[in-house]
Amino acid sequence: MKQYLAAQRQGTHKATERADIHRTTKKLKRQKGTGGARAGSMKSPLFKGGGRVFGPRPRDYSFKLNKKLKKLARKSALTYKAKDNNIIILSDFQMETPKTKGFAEILNNLKVNDKKTLFVLAESNKNIYLSSRNLSLSKVVTVSELTTYDILNASNIVLAEGSVKAIEETLLSN
Repeated sequence: MKQYLAAQRQGTHKATERADIHRTTKKLKRQKGTGGARAGSMKSPLFKGGGRVFGPRPRDYSFKLNKKLKKLARKSALTYKAKDNNIIILSDFQMETPKTKGFAEILNNLKVNDKKTLFVLAESNKNIYLSSRNLSLSKVVTVSELTTYDILNASNIVLAEGSVKAIEETLLSN
């Protein structure tokens, strides 16, 4: 989860530093004899309009995780959901037309309409996806798109019968 959330960060924060300020590099006043501190440039952070000293820099927050560790995390997350009886297995179903009302009816029948629900399908189905995307508490993914974050973020997981076999194949393969 930590790796997934870190990769989602934009990392575009930036402050103008001394090098970014466009001002003269001419020495302001002479080095000695003025009674004040030495001053070499108007870009200095001590002056109004000067650059920030150690400001934030754009950077990439993502980090690498081993494939086997990711697979183990998915297995573990699914195990926790199974222990809490939060996994529902449905026979494969189709929707002829994309209707949110029809999808909401399915959620109602499963008694999960007021909880975050993750639908896992064996392969992508455009009608089911289009029907679900207007509902804020439901998300539809295929087995190949399934992440540990999605599993842990959802209160209930609804698996299509075909997706169970595909999940077993991906998690049990080396």
